Amino acid sequence: MGKEVRLFKSEERQRRVDVGAFLHQLADKIAEGQVVLRQGTNELALQLPQNVILEIQVEDEDKKQKGIQHSLEIEIKWFDNDDTPAGASLELG
Repeated sequence: MGKEVRLFKSEERQRRVDVGAFLHQLADKIAEGQVVLRQGTNELALQLPQNVILEIQVEDEDKKQKGIQHSLEIEIKWFDNDDTPAGASLELG
């Protein structure tokens, strides 16, 4: 397995409506093919290829005293020079 290098990380509590607005903006940037992430003085620019891999995962984790923590994880991955055609099987209801 290859070595993983973290280039950027952010985790903060936000209102659901603000997260929704951020995800709308992120979706627009993904569609354009360029995403720039900024937090304080940290900035990371990403160029996305035409086709990417979309991974969706939902988990429940028992955090003992705090209770069950639910998570919806959205991961977008890609390889340089990957011309593999995109599929379209996941839908929102």
